[in-house]
Amino acid sequence: MEYKTIADTGINVSELCFGTMSFGGIADEKTSEAMFNRSREVGINFFDTANIYNQGRAEEILGKLISSCRDDIVLTSKVGFPAGNGPNEGGTSRRHIFLSIEQSLKRLGTDRIEFYFLHRFDDKTDIEETLIALDDLQRQGKILYPAVSNWAAWQIAKALGISERKALAKFKLIQPMYNLVKRQAEVEILPLAKSEQLGVISYSPLGGGLLTGKYGRTKRPNEGRLIEQRNYQLRYGQEHYYETAERFTHYANVNGYDPAALAVAWVRHHPSITAPIIGARNLEQLEPSLASIDIKLEKGQWEEIASLSSTPPLATDHNESEGIAKR
Repeated sequence: MEYKTIADTGINVSELCFGTMSFGGIADEKTSEAMFNRSREVGINFFDTANIYNQGRAEEILGKLISSCRDDIVLTSKVGFPAGNGPNEGGTSRRHIFLSIEQSLKRLGTDRIEFYFLHRFDDKTDIEETLIALDDLQRQGKILYPAVSNWAAWQIAKALGISERKALAKFKLIQPMYNLVKRQAEVEILPLAKSEQLGVISYSPLGGGLLTGKYGRTKRPNEGRLIEQRNYQLRYGQEHYYETAERFTHYANVNGYDPAALAVAWVRHHPSITAPIIGARNLEQLEPSLASIDIKLEKGQWEEIASLSSTPPLATDHNESEGIAKR
């Protein structure tokens, strides 16, 4: 396992981050413990969770598992999505952030969270209000650094500008979706991260299971997120995604790779990615993602794999390579 430094924080994390969305849900406590121990065995020190994962059970289980090794672990959690049915159970208001951090710290059994993510953009709360709340949490030592997930590049850039102007704690880490069939992050989010020297832990490197070799134009497994969960069916429902998955599986098989391992390795080799977030429902499903650390792709290989899917269009109508005379 290799380790990378997140932004300018001096915090070194494993090149894979383990995501605990399955803890307390499709993975019971015993299975969760087995996956945690296996991840630690291969050198993972970076664990991602959220207050809403399985109604807080993921945080509770992870809290028990890290109790004997807390200072060896780099921990993230999140706030933003509704954690209950009340009128103030979601968003990034100062009130909700302050209530949520106390609940997360209690469930996790810790006094601080290294990176605390805004889980979604809240268009009902002024960004400055949210950033001041995060700055206060950092000053109190309850979080070490603010972070952000599922924001557009312009929203992140706006927040960074406010933080600079107001001398508030800045985002140090972002968490976008990124995989071979969902490459929108390449257009503006990853270039922003490079420009502003932000760490990036991307989620869904397997495309919800689409890139594990189990899917194709006419091929479907008996179970999995794309089979069981409506939101994943909508996210990956377009036919061309399955065509890409079939081409990718063929490429992996011809070149002697496990498709799941190669999918994670492809994401990991993007120069702007600090660590892909991997997850699983059991140990058997976890192993290929862990094996991705043994795959070393050359630049030409990365581009070969990228060519199996559609490159997203540029953020502007101008192609800089065409030269000024052609504009």
